[in-house]
Amino acid sequence: MKLIAQVKLLPAPEQANALKRTVEAANTACNFVSQRAWQTRTFKQYDLHHLCYKEIRARFDISAQVAVRVIAKVADAYKLDQKTQRTFKRLGSIAYDDRILSWQLQANRISIWTVDGRLHIPFVCGKRQRELLQTRQGESDLAWSRGKFFLAATCEVEEAELIDVEGVLGVDLGIKNLAVDSDGEVYSASQINHVRYRNRRLRTQLQSKGTKSAKRKLKKLSGKEHRFAKDTNHCISKQLVTKAKDTRRAVALEDLGGIRARVTVRRSQRARLHSWAFFQLRAFVEYKARRAGVPVVLVDPRNTSRTCPQCGCMDKRNRPTQSTFSCVVCGFSGLADHIAAVNISRRAVVNQPIVVRDDAKAVSTDTELRRSAVTSHPFLTGV
Repeated sequence: MKLIAQVKLLPAPEQANALKRTVEAANTACNFVSQRAWQTRTFKQYDLHHLCYKEIRARFDISAQVAVRVIAKVADAYKLDQKTQRTFKRLGSIAYDDRILSWQLQANRISIWTVDGRLHIPFVCGKRQRELLQTRQGESDLAWSRGKFFLAATCEVEEAELIDVEGVLGVDLGIKNLAVDSDGEVYSASQINHVRYRNRRLRTQLQSKGTKSAKRKLKKLSGKEHRFAKDTNHCISKQLVTKAKDTRRAVALEDLGGIRARVTVRRSQRARLHSWAFFQLRAFVEYKARRAGVPVVLVDPRNTSRTCPQCGCMDKRNRPTQSTFSCVVCGFSGLADHIAAVNISRRAVVNQPIVVRDDAKAVSTDTELRRSAVTSHPFLTGV
């Protein structure tokens, strides 16, 4: 499994200037290669190399290996489609391989090629990043962000062996409650929604003001909400995976792909829907589960919050309000998101097959999960 370790570089002022000019030269070369690729309709890396390599070396102040990485960056950009000409930002990230970048972990230093030659630059990182760097493989990306330089290194981490599961922990994802599991634990979104509303109102006021100080404030606020939401998703995903591992259960999640295209909401709710980072939370749960050996199952979310887990009745009238569930047949009631999580966990038991690894290491746990089908939940006691 591949993970990214990000470290912060601490260059001296002259080193930072050299790094900045290196990034600018590489991206200028990328735009040149992209223009030639678009004009000649040549998009494969091998063909682009023979078309542009000598001219890049003659026109731009970059080394041979950087020229190779420039061509690869342009070719990768056109793999998505060839309908529009690709352009690259002046300070966009550039890739370094082991020929032009070496790591000296004991000395907390890197040796990196720049337009001013090789530079030795110190870096800082956390304990987790240092552990990941021990398994670093492949390329590292040099990125400039908010006046600072960072290196993002690709690391190959071994996956844990899958545990023998004895049940399924269903998780319902939502906007009002970011997640509710089948045990009844609620991970509320009230705090993050308050932050989003406050930041959205502040951005609106600053944008309408339009002064230089307002623009400086907007620039300072840029990315703050995103980082807060990301940290919240990290915390929730860690708690879910830890609970599943400690109780020897698989994790069942809703497959919400394409939900923004399928769902229509009121105009006042559009901002909340489109700022909902449900896919990020799912990705965090999946990679943390793979490291912990916990199987992850994706299920169809349709009607999970409208189906009674007691009698099986499925009816729109079972949801009198957004947050409550009340069965029109048997009268069973509860928190709607909790009901949905229970149905998700039960639906995961009968899914076939259940794939929890990538194609190279696909593992089906259908038989094990069928043997350990969940037949009761804590909230049904005493009904």
